[in-house]
Amino acid sequence: MEDNNLIVGIETSDDAAVYKLNDDTAIIHTLDFFTPIVDDPYTFGQIAAANALSDVYAMGGTPITALNIVCFPSCLPLNILEEILRGGADKVIEAGAIIVGGHSVEDDEPKYGLSVTGVVHPNKVLKNYGCLEGDLLILTKPLGTGVISTALKGDIASKESYETSVKVMSTLNKYASEIITPYPVTACTDITGFGFMGHGYEMAKASNVTFRIYKDLIPFIPESKEYAEMGIVPAGTYRNKDYLKDKYELKNVPTWLEDILFDPQTSGGLLFSIPREYGEEILEKLNKLSLECSIVGEVISLEERFIIVE
Repeated sequence: MEDNNLIVGIETSDDAAVYKLNDDTAIIHTLDFFTPIVDDPYTFGQIAAANALSDVYAMGGTPITALNIVCFPSCLPLNILEEILRGGADKVIEAGAIIVGGHSVEDDEPKYGLSVTGVVHPNKVLKNYGCLEGDLLILTKPLGTGVISTALKGDIASKESYETSVKVMSTLNKYASEIITPYPVTACTDITGFGFMGHGYEMAKASNVTFRIYKDLIPFIPESKEYAEMGIVPAGTYRNKDYLKDKYELKNVPTWLEDILFDPQTSGGLLFSIPREYGEEILEKLNKLSLECSIVGEVISLEERFIIVE
């Protein structure tokens, strides 16, 4: 069934659905939840909420309401759940939205996330396609959170790398979104489970272009290099590589950086394309934020591969 008011559906694997209500307002629908990736329940709640809210920002919108999604074992103390919900609520408040309810079920392992509704002007929706030849590609958070999380599970991660990773994952993409939305952004997505390469591929394929990525410009959490060199990478890294087989080309990219490029991210940054003349101006504003941002490449005409890293 077709509906002309559905601006964004499932066709291009975009970050959320967008439905036009009238000439001035469209609503954004998204949801996300997962198992704990850190031990502290409050921090887990913050990260899960930031991750769910991110899809609204990737569409150029503003979150307004959220519903809690909870799976929780009966054998765990309820104060753990209270802390998870408190962490999520604090992030929703920071986003300027409100929690209006939710649903919980008993499960063997805790899971938490949000179903988020946002709003956006129908003519200002950011989609994950529309990149134009000559555009610059900008990434608003460093990579490597999946590697750090894996090192944490093995009791190898340093305190510094853990704290940096938590800061990356719990920082709302709200602040980057507020900077970029006044500019003529041609396409946008957020980097999550498919990694930089996976989400970059979706953008490039949907736009029928190739992304030329410069390996020396990729921002990453410093300790993630050390851990990746030790072979401490999540299993999802290899699944992402298998999924993208024959879709990319790497030129003299060291193995550790290759792993970081395919590393599944949680609540990663925004990756967006922008006409070249706005690149330095917008990057200057983004770099006043607390996390490292970088121009990571450019959009070129379609070649044999959708992404070339050199």
